[in-house]
Amino acid sequence: MGDCLKALQESKGNLEDAFVVLRKRGMASAQKKAARSTNEGAVGTYIHAGGKLGVLVEINCESDFVARTEDFQELLKDIAMHIAASDPRYVRREDVTEADLAREKDIYRAQAAATGKPAPVIEKIVEGKMGKFYEEVCLLDQPFVKEQGITIKELIGQKVGKLGENITVRRFARFKVGAPDWTIATTKAVEPAAE
Repeated sequence: MGDCLKALQESKGNLEDAFVVLRKRGMASAQKKAARSTNEGAVGTYIHAGGKLGVLVEINCESDFVARTEDFQELLKDIAMHIAASDPRYVRREDVTEADLAREKDIYRAQAAATGKPAPVIEKIVEGKMGKFYEEVCLLDQPFVKEQGITIKELIGQKVGKLGENITVRRFARFKVGAPDWTIATTKAVEPAAE
């Protein structure tokens, strides 16, 4: 209640601006908690209508108390549904393999070179296309399917701000009937910084 009042005062009574202030504070809170260890959590599932597509996802937090909250369970379901809809291949940018990075950069560099632009411009084009590549294949960089204005990373940051604990996506698997392969993505556990 106090945070809402402060945000309204800071935004001079404008509700939209107050909402932005609260969201920014949630992200600041998430950054402070990012180094804390997440050894609890839950596994969530999403099975699409007809049973032809399914997702398992493990999301971790700091305590089993938070893992059992309605907000955490909602996040678990939303992320599982998002994975089913968006088919990411990796959890975060750091998880993309060197081979995939090199292949994509080579493709983008060749496409940009074909335009006849100078080398510095080509590198900027490659950099921009890599940002789009990450958005397509990395879960945390993808726009949330239910609210395109925020990424999955920002969605998690909002829950961190609300629940007061660090939250991480550890791994997920996506299966589709009849598909020649499936997606299994995992991330290395991030060790908390020494305090």
